[in-house]
This record gives sequence, C-alpha cells and structure tokens, in this order.
Amino acid sequence: MHRRRLLAASLSLLVLLPAAAKLRAAEVSALEIASKTGVHVFQVEMAVTPEETSRGLMYRRSLPEGTGMLFDFKIEQPLSFWMKNTYVSLDMIFIRADGRILRIAENTEPLSERLVPSGGPARAVLEVVAGTARKLGIAPGDRVAHPIFRGR
Repeated sequence: MHRRRLLAASLSLLVLLPAAAKLRAAEVSALEIASKTGVHVFQVEMAVTPEETSRGLMYRRSLPEGTGMLFDFKIEQPLSFWMKNTYVSLDMIFIRADGRILRIAENTEPLSERLVPSGGPARAVLEVVAGTARKLGIAPGDRVAHPIFRGR
C-alpha cells in the first residue's frame, strides 16, 4: 500500500511539473564567442536526441539572456530552420565545422513556418534570444569555442 501511494505521488509530481521544465534538453554546457567586442559566454542546452533536435525551443515563452540552444549536425551541410510553435524571437547563428560563424539570421519571426536557411554548409546552429548578436557585436567570421569544435 505504501509503495502504491509513493508511486502515485511520484506520478502526480511529474504531471504537475511546469511545462517549460519538461521542454528542457538534458545536457547543458558553456559556449564562448570571440568577437571584436570581447568574449561572450553562453550556457547552452544541447539538442542531442532526435526529439530534442526536432523540438528545439518550441513552446517556450521566454529565453533568458546568456542562454541558448546548440544543435550539432556532426557534418557541414546546408541547413534550414523554422519558427513553427516557437513563441520567442531568436537570432540563429549558423556555425561552420571549424567554429567560425557563417551567417546570423537576426530577429526571426515567432510562429513562422518560413524557412531560415544557413546560406551555405554549416555544422551547427546556436539559437539565442533575438537582438543578442547585434547587442554583443557578434558577426560572421567570429570564432565559437565549444567541445564540438575541438580539433579543428
């Protein structure tokens, strides 16, 4: 009987967790971008599993400054993202395999199904809150430091 109550209480807690907590990626790591204005550090969620990659930042109602999500596609390839079910405007930073920024799509339109292309082969995409790139002076050609770019 005690086990059943404990199990029921545990299941109830899962149901009551805030929706945003259920949307978080499991792995978080530090990422640095070296720009003309200095080194900028972000805490990024890693979109690792197919489910995390597919969901991305969908359904989130906010994204704190200094945080983001990093998508690693392992090899360089043309990429396209969209903002379907994404309520927060984002800057999408497309990154080459050598850790250099290829392109930045600034201030993407929330909830849009319009494709946002990388503009060339990219290995990864960093999504941060809209306006971050302009505010911090981040530009194409800047270097991104993160373990996925080691050895390049």
